[in-house]
Amino acid sequence: MHWLQQPDTELFRYLNLRLANPLFDKVMPFLSGNPYFLPFLVFVGIFLLWKGGARGRICLVLAVLAVGLTDGIVCRAIKHDIGRVRPCLALAGVHCLLGKSHSGSMPSAHAANWFAAVMVAFIYYRRSLRFMLPAALAVSFSRIYNGVHYPSDVLAGAILGAGGGVAVVWLFDALWGWAGKKYFPLWWERMPSVANPAIVQGDEEPDFAPGVLARGSTPLVPSVSATLQAVPRVAPAAVEPPQATLDQHWMRLGYLLIAVLCLVRLAYLASGTIQLSEDEAYQWLWSKHLALSYYSKPPLIAYTQFLGTHLWGDTAFGVRFFSPIISSILGFLALRFFAREVNARAGFFLLLILTATPLTAAGSILMTIDPLSVLFWTAAMLAGWRAVQEKGSTGDWLWVGLWTGLGFLSKYTELLQLLCWAVFFALRPAARKHLRRPGPYLALLLAFVCSLPVLIWNYQHHWVTIQDVAGDAGAGQAWNPTLRFLGDFLGAEFGLLNPVFFVAMIWAAIAFWRRGRHNPLLVYFFSMGAPLFLVYMLYTFHSRVLPNWIAPSVVPLFMLMVAFWDTRLRLGSARVKASLAAGLGLGLVLVLVAHNTDLIKKVTGRYLPVNYDPLHRVREWKEIANVAGQVRDSLLAEGKPVFIIAAHYGLAGEISFYLPEAKKAVGRTPLVYYQSTARPENQFYFWPGYSSLKGENAIYVHELDRDDVKPQPPPPRLESEFESVTSLGVRDILYHGMLNRPLQFFACRGLK
Repeated sequence: MHWLQQPDTELFRYLNLRLANPLFDKVMPFLSGNPYFLPFLVFVGIFLLWKGGARGRICLVLAVLAVGLTDGIVCRAIKHDIGRVRPCLALAGVHCLLGKSHSGSMPSAHAANWFAAVMVAFIYYRRSLRFMLPAALAVSFSRIYNGVHYPSDVLAGAILGAGGGVAVVWLFDALWGWAGKKYFPLWWERMPSVANPAIVQGDEEPDFAPGVLARGSTPLVPSVSATLQAVPRVAPAAVEPPQATLDQHWMRLGYLLIAVLCLVRLAYLASGTIQLSEDEAYQWLWSKHLALSYYSKPPLIAYTQFLGTHLWGDTAFGVRFFSPIISSILGFLALRFFAREVNARAGFFLLLILTATPLTAAGSILMTIDPLSVLFWTAAMLAGWRAVQEKGSTGDWLWVGLWTGLGFLSKYTELLQLLCWAVFFALRPAARKHLRRPGPYLALLLAFVCSLPVLIWNYQHHWVTIQDVAGDAGAGQAWNPTLRFLGDFLGAEFGLLNPVFFVAMIWAAIAFWRRGRHNPLLVYFFSMGAPLFLVYMLYTFHSRVLPNWIAPSVVPLFMLMVAFWDTRLRLGSARVKASLAAGLGLGLVLVLVAHNTDLIKKVTGRYLPVNYDPLHRVREWKEIANVAGQVRDSLLAEGKPVFIIAAHYGLAGEISFYLPEAKKAVGRTPLVYYQSTARPENQFYFWPGYSSLKGENAIYVHELDRDDVKPQPPPPRLESEFESVTSLGVRDILYHGMLNRPLQFFACRGLK
């Protein structure tokens, strides 16, 4: 299309150079990206969720889908295939007001995103064209004026975006016409068309009768003034058939949400947007050395990664494959339990809340010990609720024991679930009769049997795990009570648990405790979550607590929160409805950005600083491995074999995974080692070290402080192991021009 290039370039130069003026120089970069745009989007999303009714919510969801599909799939694929260089890089004398990105120029993602949103908004709100279209045209023009796109790029993006918006609405309208009529007949009768929801007679479905929340379950809140008072159980026959049908609708919608989220998460993992974290890479090495247990963690994470990589190969997708699967199983269990004990609609919103919570969303992507721990803690909790009922059987208690044992094989935090059981029996005297039966003790016995691999391994290795856990807990330190860690802990949980939901969770727990603990289900939720949370919160008076340590308590505490606030929502509380909309809107934005913080660049025009970017921990490891390989190759030229020594177990795991020759050597004679130590510091101590590689050379690499990049001397132990150790300088690993990780290398010659 050479015939188009010349007029396209001439028009670009006219708009970029001939129209240049001081006013546009300030306005156009602001239009392309500014710090106010993201908060404005969050506000609009919350408003549509809260006040928009069915029309506003459908418009919001389809606009997000249209923008996501157009930008994340269509534009990215076309940019990669065409590979057109941006004008600021291809042409001389360009008036460039933004950074010179090396991503493809054709088409403009900004134009595509805006016109996709314009088209969806126009379909549902005709008058929106009056302000949406001028805004889209202004942003599109700014891309040319700022020197980052040709006019044809913007035109192509606008066509793709508008077409994508129409296609998404048409597709979902057709899908609703088929699936809605078949699986959601009550909702379909009230809204036969997604594209034209104006015929709906009232946006909200009829609420359940006040105080009647589920078939055959104890009402949680019969009235606003008599919160949490026990009332007689409602017989199944007293419930009208339409309610059962609505429950079925919400259940099906919940199943659909679980399936869609699982597929989206697997697709995200397959995209390679983020690389392995240090713990994931380190535990991948464990999966190549299967054992009864490991230095710092139980063995189940290694076996899970072993299975995932045997299904999908030694790839990041294989390592993380079971994380979305575990999240889906957890969602399925929670939905079924809530549908039975509370109601299906509340169960569906519980799924949405977990999806819009950054901590649980991260657990649906990263394959560490936490997803397994949360799954088995929750499974033991749900099985335990059946066990403490009047008709609870010994078999139910055996399931509790099995899930508790598997939880212990996932994370040692599972031991604190015994404390949760003690709190429950203390708060619920009627349940203590089960302590006179064999069920709880058989559960303890089964959990003990499951823990035998850990006990045997530790017996064989002089109980080294106890020493490690005690060291992490600061057991040997004098206790000088301090408040400096409490603020860090609460601040981290406030953000990771979603500010709105964190406040709602604490409020529900306090209100439940103050107003009477009469409802057994709420007592159970509180007992299974609050003790763990409080133990770690109190421990902050002694030592620093990592925010993920409370992860198993999140599901029971969120269940308490949803059950507590659900009746107020059904009784028409505007505040609860607004808070729910705010929490979901804010949370989904936080989760979306947390999956790819580069989205900040699209709305503000600048990348998030590395020190504030949570994803810096899962970026540029492949580049680090490449640099380590290049340094090793330079030393290989001297004619001797060269291996790599890392100063941190996570760094050793990352280089082992991302350096091809190191990955091939895993399981045989390794290419990458952790530096030798006189006593156990991590799992590398128990594997063959490099002491047998006499006479060989090595590369030693360690990471420097990003905020104080000062070269450091090599460890004395390393100098004693080699004939000579010389510094090779510092290599800076950058991300979008910002310092991500500074690495210092040493050449170690002649292992003694």
